[in-house]
Amino acid sequence: MSETDTVAVTAPLESFAVLEVAGKDAERFLQGQCTAQLAHANDAFAPLAAFCTPKGRMVANTRIFRPEPERYWLIMHPSIVDVLEQHLRKYIVFYKATLTVRTDIILQGIHASSTALTAYTAALPATLAGAWVNCGTGYLLRVEGEACLVWIGTSECPYRVDSSTLSQGDWQRLQIDAGIAWLQASQSDAWLPQMINWEALGGISFKKGCYTGQEVVARAHFRGQVKRRLMHLCAADTLEAPCVGDSVVDSASERDIGTILAVAPGVSEGWELLAVVSQKEEMPPLSVHGDIVTAVALPYAIERRDPEELVASIATTA
Repeated sequence: MSETDTVAVTAPLESFAVLEVAGKDAERFLQGQCTAQLAHANDAFAPLAAFCTPKGRMVANTRIFRPEPERYWLIMHPSIVDVLEQHLRKYIVFYKATLTVRTDIILQGIHASSTALTAYTAALPATLAGAWVNCGTGYLLRVEGEACLVWIGTSECPYRVDSSTLSQGDWQRLQIDAGIAWLQASQSDAWLPQMINWEALGGISFKKGCYTGQEVVARAHFRGQVKRRLMHLCAADTLEAPCVGDSVVDSASERDIGTILAVAPGVSEGWELLAVVSQKEEMPPLSVHGDIVTAVALPYAIERRDPEELVASIATTA
């Protein structure tokens, strides 16, 4: 799906939910728990973040959206909200802050060019993923993916065009094409943030102070110890549809060397996948359920992208 002059909108997204952290100590509490620099969550930018165990494994990955001072919305896959809430409750007792699952907030995916959206609103975020604007009745957040945004509000997106809808599968495919995976509960405590390319997406600040799991995350980065990475794979139609948690197999040795994190139907047939796969100098042929899958180039380089640079870029274009 390419950028278009129409506005395609999903129904409320099944792939996102919101955990709110609010109160006088909300920023200080979150600063000590996640990979993001909380000062970056401001009235123009919503950074990516990961919350980790002391061993550096991700409990969940999120985007941190701050709609107002002392209030933060952690946007993540709905299956992992309760997992992260339970994890954070172990630490929040020492802070003047509260945790609330916000079931009243509506998130809808939008696929549209800026030109098409100006017919509905003059308030548009900058073109960098993470940029957002207040539209009065809700918020427009630009996310990874070509011409992709998310509407956030307590009422449905007002920009819907009935003749140009966007299915949940379409949205998931756009996210896979962008190379961004949102952990589900079954994948919690399994991966370092770098294994889902989180530092390449600007989701790790290596310039902030301590947070839970920081020592392991930093050591893996500076010592180059990350041997598994997120890959975009394409699969043909199979008798058994691939699922999150299924194995990616080295077809030559018949060994499991990867795990699927995201699945969406292809544009016309087959499947689009994101999987964490062990990396080799010369990658072997890969298969899922016995069928060969092919690797697709990611739209970003596998290298560190400092979120500080993203924030500075937003400030320059504001």
